[in-house]
Amino acid sequence: MPPSATTWHCGGPDPVSSDQRVLHTPDPAERENLATFLTHAIRLDPAAVVRMRRRGSSLVSAWVTTGFETLAVRTVTAELGVDDVTVGADSVLAGLGTGHPIDLGYSLDSAWRGALPPTDGFTHLDDVPARTLVELAERGADLAREHGGPHGPPPSLLDQSVLTVTGAEDLEVQVPMRVVFALTAMDFIPHAGEKVESHRIQPSELVRVRATRTWLRLDARYGSVARRLGGGIPLTPS
Repeated sequence: MPPSATTWHCGGPDPVSSDQRVLHTPDPAERENLATFLTHAIRLDPAAVVRMRRRGSSLVSAWVTTGFETLAVRTVTAELGVDDVTVGADSVLAGLGTGHPIDLGYSLDSAWRGALPPTDGFTHLDDVPARTLVELAERGADLAREHGGPHGPPPSLLDQSVLTVTGAEDLEVQVPMRVVFALTAMDFIPHAGEKVESHRIQPSELVRVRATRTWLRLDARYGSVARRLGGGIPLTPS
């Protein structure tokens, strides 16, 4: 997904200084995109925070945690008065409904733990049918119901590698179940009907698998999920 930001109000341009924590998403479709993203994040964690980073003068990437030790991101066309800020997802969601620039208020930077993946340097390994990933999530959900406890799926299930993706020069990466769960929980794959089910996914719909030496990323039509790969070099000869 692809000079200081300027916020445009209904009455004309009103420059926003770079030290103002203001978000403006003038396009209704982009407001809806971001609102949908935040709704899914809050469904996973009612106290979710969103970390927003400015990309150039007209794009903003919104990052959230998913509860699967996997990050999720959606990039929208918007204007942000600061380079990087973390705030409550619920307050941003409420502000999007007004259609006006959102005063983000005090930052919650201390609530964000961990680093974000790099913006570039990823190797494209392969494209995987989205239906295959949803089928894996469905099987995992069945196992979680069978073997899970009051705290959710067992870590052994979440950490299990469910897909091996091999790219050029025989580089490969293991995709754990927790990343697949995060992708489907954020509803990043287009589908017919209200529920994400494998038979509702078009066979031609693909998810792109990318990786660096330390990060795995899955790019779907409506957003991406990323997870840090632990121990050594994740890209290894098959």
